[in-house]
This record gives sequence, C-alpha cells and structure tokens, in this order.
Amino acid sequence: MPEMPEVESLSRFLDEHLAGRSVGRAQLTAVHALKTYDPPLSALEGRVFEGAGRFGKFLDLVAGDVHLVVHLARAGWVRWQDTLPDAPPKPGRGPLALRVRLGDPDDGAGFDVTEAGTQKRLALYVVRDPQEVPGIARLGPDPLAADFTPDAFAALLRGERRQVKGVLRDQSVIAGIGNAYSDEILHAARMSPFKLAANLGDDEVAGLYAAMGSTLTEAVERSRGLALRDLKAEKKSGLRVHGRTGEPCPVCGDTIREVSFSDSSLQYCPTCQTGGKPLADRRMSRLLK
Repeated sequence: MPEMPEVESLSRFLDEHLAGRSVGRAQLTAVHALKTYDPPLSALEGRVFEGAGRFGKFLDLVAGDVHLVVHLARAGWVRWQDTLPDAPPKPGRGPLALRVRLGDPDDGAGFDVTEAGTQKRLALYVVRDPQEVPGIARLGPDPLAADFTPDAFAALLRGERRQVKGVLRDQSVIAGIGNAYSDEILHAARMSPFKLAANLGDDEVAGLYAAMGSTLTEAVERSRGLALRDLKAEKKSGLRVHGRTGEPCPVCGDTIREVSFSDSSLQYCPTCQTGGKPLADRRMSRLLK
C-alpha cells in the first residue's frame, strides 16, 4: 500500500511534470472509482495544472479551481507515460481506472491511474476544495509538518488506551502512516507494537517521535528523483522489518517474526522490541503487552 513517503514522491514527480500544462482529456474506465459528480470529471479538461501536493496518503492534483484527488488504497498507482496510446482506453476489468491526457496535441504525454487486484478500493474525487473529501477532512496532523512538535505528539498519545501500532496507523490521529512504516518506526524506536500508548514514559514518547521523523524523512529522501516506476521497488528494498518474516534483523541478527490478523500482518524483531519474547498471535491468545 502506498503510504506517505511514496505519495510525497508521487506528488513531487507530478508537480514537476504537470505544472503549467493543460488537461486535454480525462477518460474514466472504472466508474466505481469516481466518488463525486459535481463538478464532473470533464471539468478538468482545458484547465491548466498548477501543481501537485498531498494530504496524508491522498494525492492532490490542482487544475485551476478544481482538484483531482486520488486515494490509491492498497493496490493503486500512478504511471507516467511520455507518449500515451492513440486509441482511447476501453472500460473493462483491467487495472486502468483513469487516463489523463495532456492538452498539447503534439505532446502525447499523460498519466494513468491504475489499481491491481480484485478489491477495487481506489478512490477518485473531483472537488473545488480538498476538504470536501471526507477522508481528508478528518485527517490528523502531518508527521513531517513543522508544527508537529514533540509536545504536540505527546498530547495526542495522552489518554490513548489503544496499542501504539494502531494509534500510529489511525489517520485521524496522524496522517499518512500505514502498516509498513508503523512497523519500521516501532523497530527504530525499539518498541513493542502492542504497548499501550497511554503507558509510554516521557523518554519512550521522545524516542518514538524521533524514530517517526527519521524513518519517514529517510524514506522520502531515498525516493527523491526516482522515476515513478522505481518507487515501489525502492520502498520494498528500504524496509528493515516489514515484509521480512524469517530474515535476520539488520540491527541484531535475530529472526524477524510476524503476527497475522484477518486482513494484514505485522513484523517485528523480538530482541530489539520485546525483550527477546515472541509476541502471541492475537487470533490465538492474549496479547503480550
């Protein structure tokens, strides 16, 4: 699933490639993906892109007074093409959800928004204000924002009786962190994912804040300047524990373990994070705190 560092890299790439260029045609092939109807998708056509940005894991493409907002969900992506096919895309069961062709007829460039798999959770919004998108309106603060201070982070955790892994993933608490980077942050902080957020001491909160900032900043910097087609591979190669069950921990050499849930899993290092004790599978027994 694309998370904040990947969406940040996507927005930087598209900002560089779209600013000042007009929309020739926006062609929808996955009707279920478009969540709004006013303004219509055709309202993008003829407008000039001012740039691109993001809100948490939402990609925001600004075209005059209209925004194309994209949530890539678990398997969505944006694919840039210097020369798009001449034939219009056909609706169907393939991965293509939206094709945006730039306006210069001699250019031929544009981008596709795609979604692999069968779950089809990708969401597209055409709005006048990004705050009209429900998921954006309820986002918490951005973890890399200048005003997201250690004190602000500590205030969010105060009284939070949930496990810290779940708190980090809650978009209404902190915007942009998903399953993969929450694993990475907790490994860097040497903290159990099942520890209750409200029980963290001052030093633990400070360590978690520092780990969050360094992990996300390093992920963004690793992606800087990469072509869109290389971003997914870069993310996977840069992860230390997430998705690496059975491999040695790069810090201590212990075997990375996994806890499975109904629709996801987490990975962690027992030596670095849980005092050498394997975590209980929450489907089978009580959680190790």
